[in-house]
Amino acid sequence: MKIIKVKDYQEMSQKAAELIIAQVKKNPKLVLGLATGSTPEGLYKNLIEDHRSNGTTYKQVTTCNLDEYIGLPKEDHNSYYAFMKGHLFDHIDVLAENTNLPSGEKEDRSAECAAYEALIHEAGGIDVQVLGIGGNGHIGFNEPGTPFDSLTHIIELDASTREANARFFNSLEEVPTQAITMGIQTIMSAKEIVLLASGTAKVEAISKLLSGEITEAFPASCLHQHPNVTIIVDEAALNENK
Repeated sequence: MKIIKVKDYQEMSQKAAELIIAQVKKNPKLVLGLATGSTPEGLYKNLIEDHRSNGTTYKQVTTCNLDEYIGLPKEDHNSYYAFMKGHLFDHIDVLAENTNLPSGEKEDRSAECAAYEALIHEAGGIDVQVLGIGGNGHIGFNEPGTPFDSLTHIIELDASTREANARFFNSLEEVPTQAITMGIQTIMSAKEIVLLASGTAKVEAISKLLSGEITEAFPASCLHQHPNVTIIVDEAALNENK
């Protein structure tokens, strides 16, 4: 596990972008695992700026997102499909048919989970997976207690997760109670993982992660068992005066 300590959110975002851009240039057919939420927004802004300024191309890149809310139509501005289009896909030259998110609208949810696993496998597996970390240690939407051998599945969202995400909705009641997410084994199958953490809200999670204890009660601890993980973390998230 490689730790890159940075000053602030802006530097974290820039470092992450530099890493992704280098991988895309090295392998134009990169399979890139992506995350949503406020943590990767700066990363995506940097990728867009580089694409516009330097012409880095994503025409052969395939993307696979971690998760999606159950019950939100694609057109809903809080869907992760809408998030990715607005924050990245509409601003670079990635082909729409090469961007993938699990669907939260399919009636047969088990079939959708299996289909998403098959899609990732058929793409050749994820080369680089971007992750954030929840305050309770969740990665993707894998809440505490999720088995480490889990594949793409439906998860009941913890109250703390829904409360943290309520800022994007008009009220807590509007936040979906379920999501479809890559499982921990799915995430761990990526060849390389890059976890981003910024701000004082992530102090406790980062402290637990760096303690080295591996337990399903803290999902992100599985990353200690992966051979190629980079954590980019800013000073606020590393604050020792907690």
